[in-house]
Amino acid sequence: MATRLYLIRHAEHSLPQGTLAGRLPGVYLSERGKAQARALARRLEAARLAVVYSSPLERARQTAELIAAPHRLPVSLLEAALEIDFGGWQGKTFDELADDPHWRRWNETRSLARCPGGESMQEVQARFVDELSAVVRRCEGLEVAVVSHGDPIRAAVAWWLGMPLDLIHRFEIAVGSVTIADFSDGTPVLRTIGEVPAISS
Repeated sequence: MATRLYLIRHAEHSLPQGTLAGRLPGVYLSERGKAQARALARRLEAARLAVVYSSPLERARQTAELIAAPHRLPVSLLEAALEIDFGGWQGKTFDELADDPHWRRWNETRSLARCPGGESMQEVQARFVDELSAVVRRCEGLEVAVVSHGDPIRAAVAWWLGMPLDLIHRFEIAVGSVTIADFSDGTPVLRTIGEVPAISS
């Protein structure tokens, strides 16, 4: 029996648009973000979720709690699902970073770049893919939700597809989206990538 992973990018946060929130503490969902998280909860209500994991950051935990509630499940924290450590870029806006050559290199050659004082994308990919593999082994035959962040999810999808990290911008992992992968004997089959449920009016 396959193990199904629902990889969920947290819903919209409350910082101004274009701000690199990173691991800043105290960043919660915006009102629109709460609506997005409720839409995710409705999308997954019919799933047979057995476990809900979340990045420790508040915006991810809020999203996870809304998804877990209909299933009456607790939310377990997963350190490896944390956002990238953006180091010196954390809290800055994209406009502030636009003229930084290191920022341009990060976006153009992701496989070789490193955040100043932070992580490389290869390190993010290694920690998240390793932990997801452990989750699949631990939860064999079950359906599991993991709420994380955009780039860790992109990194995992790229690994499963055999795609170079430099090409991860060829698919979108929007806020409030779900990516579904089924695993049989440890081999992933992607069912959907970056699906965004509609928000009810």
